[in-house]
Amino acid sequence: MSTEIVTINRLGAQGDGIAKTESGAVYAPFTLPGEIVALAVNRNQGTLISLREASPERVQPKCRHFGPEGVNGTCGGCSLQHASDALYHGFKRNLVIDALKSKGLTPEVAPLVVARPGERRRAVFTARHTEKELLLGYNQAQSHHIVAISECPITSSGIVSRLATIRKIAAAMASGSEPFRITVLETETGLDLAFEGLKLSDRQRRATVEAVLGERGVARVSLNGEIIIEPVKPSIDFGGVTVSPPPGAFTQATRPAEEAMATLVLDHLGKAKRVADLFAGIGTFALRIAHTARVHAVEGEDKALKALDFAARNTQGLKPVTVEKRDLFRRPMMAQELKVFDAVVFDPPRAGAEAQCHELARSGVKKIAAVSCNPVTLARDLSILVTAGYRITSVTPIDQFLWSAHVETVATLEK
Repeated sequence: MSTEIVTINRLGAQGDGIAKTESGAVYAPFTLPGEIVALAVNRNQGTLISLREASPERVQPKCRHFGPEGVNGTCGGCSLQHASDALYHGFKRNLVIDALKSKGLTPEVAPLVVARPGERRRAVFTARHTEKELLLGYNQAQSHHIVAISECPITSSGIVSRLATIRKIAAAMASGSEPFRITVLETETGLDLAFEGLKLSDRQRRATVEAVLGERGVARVSLNGEIIIEPVKPSIDFGGVTVSPPPGAFTQATRPAEEAMATLVLDHLGKAKRVADLFAGIGTFALRIAHTARVHAVEGEDKALKALDFAARNTQGLKPVTVEKRDLFRRPMMAQELKVFDAVVFDPPRAGAEAQCHELARSGVKKIAAVSCNPVTLARDLSILVTAGYRITSVTPIDQFLWSAHVETVATLEK
């Protein structure tokens, strides 16, 4: 390890500052372009020692848990709280622009739909029982060390105000000193707490039930997908359709981002009468689309699909919604199957939808809406469609993971 004085040239894809040195690129968290910094360098990783010259784009972080000098250590939940809004928003938009350019795609990219503090309705905490207390917080960046949090400016007040309740329930469930995860989702009826990585004895199960009954605002507690107690069914509203998600189900992290994505998708579909929603999840798009069009929702996860189906069947005024359980990575919908649809929406995991896009490219479907959490795989998928004669009509980056390097995108295409 050596100490070096370097100038930060740019931000990398993960939000780290990158300095060019004689031995190659060095990645330094908590630094910004144009800054002159002292780093402790180990191979290509730099740890900030001191700022010799700060960027005018550097701002005071909003949270005391952030940064190399945080009160309780460096929280791994955020990576860019020290960047101005202008720099940060440009960084996120450029992630999408650069990914598209790498595939020879140069459509106009809209301004970032911004995220604001306090919008996150879903958070994943790490917890561990120590001799003194139960630690609850986020893992330090690139570490198993848990930074216990007392605030979190990105997360909704409905979650932050109940951190003591979450700790109480976690303490009742904890055994030994091994860390475990808690996915917390704020729903219309209360918090949905999904625990992973624990084994419960009968005594702990009873203690958990007692802890939940002694607190307000908790809709459900589950462990590894099994419901421990459910005082009231958790519910989420998708454009006027109420859905009860299964334990630990995927949902968009913020309501405003979800609404922005849904508006872009629905506006693009226009007067389409028959739509396929691929990688449909619990119905984020399918149930909204069903107000005006017949929908065929395809999803590989059984519990998510059942939640979508139940919601559709129990909501009056929707067009018919059919569901199909199908692993679209191994068995994508074929071009011949897709030809009966006016439009297709797809929202895959980070790996993207390469196999499915090859079939879409052959199908001739008039309109496609692509939703993605990974600009790199989105660019690959769009290039497949563009090569087959589709035209990109819009690309909109959407932020819902505030002060991180993650960006959502909605791209619309026409044949």
